[in-house]
Amino acid sequence: MLILLSNDDGIDSEGLIALKEELSHIHDVWAIAPERERTCVGHAITLHKPLRLREHAPRLFSTNGTPADAILLGVKGVLPGKPDLVISGINKGPNMGQDVTYSGTVAAAKEAALMEIPSMAVSLNGRKDFLFGEASRVIRELVEKLSAHSLPPQTFLNVNIPNLLRENVRGFMVTRLGKRIYNGKVVERVDPRGGKYYWIGGDGDGFEPIAGTDLLAVSQGYVSITPLQCDMTTYAAMDAFKKILHHPV
Repeated sequence: MLILLSNDDGIDSEGLIALKEELSHIHDVWAIAPERERTCVGHAITLHKPLRLREHAPRLFSTNGTPADAILLGVKGVLPGKPDLVISGINKGPNMGQDVTYSGTVAAAKEAALMEIPSMAVSLNGRKDFLFGEASRVIRELVEKLSAHSLPPQTFLNVNIPNLLRENVRGFMVTRLGKRIYNGKVVERVDPRGGKYYWIGGDGDGFEPIAGTDLLAVSQGYVSITPLQCDMTTYAAMDAFKKILHHPV
């Protein structure tokens, strides 16, 4: 298969390098990633400046753009053909629950799905001592399992892997998005000239232990596989709003 990799951690991320090495044994793997970390940029596309590419090695490029930019550049300008699969990751840290709204890693996979290319975002549930080699083996297995199957149109997978040795991973579990408990704060400080500035941050590792969700599955040692869709319409609410707004039949 022709596979395009990207991420939001940057071209030098160990997760990207490990995944490229693992998959290159049996696939034609290209990687285009931001030249620096672009965590939490969401689905930003660069329109206000030119984008540039730098070739670091054969089939390995960085760009001054965003993760979504990297997918566009790869599909429209760099790869020899339309990729059979796009994988964004392996991200340093999880992307579960509300994380998917902010994540540049998830956005890269979503951009591929918008172009009707099978794709997945892959994240490792750790904060240090990342076992990227083990996670890469898991993704190779997942790619093999899914290779004979197709995803529904504009659907992509959000994959989160426990930071464990492969033999300690309990298996794959299909999940839905869970609910994080954010304890984030906006911290106000004052610079040496008396001007105020702010830091947004805080602990976001807490979650509600709801059965069937990605957060609970990963905490129990499973790889969570959450199908996501590009169409954000809430179909269940349409009839109610038609009645409220006297929508013509």
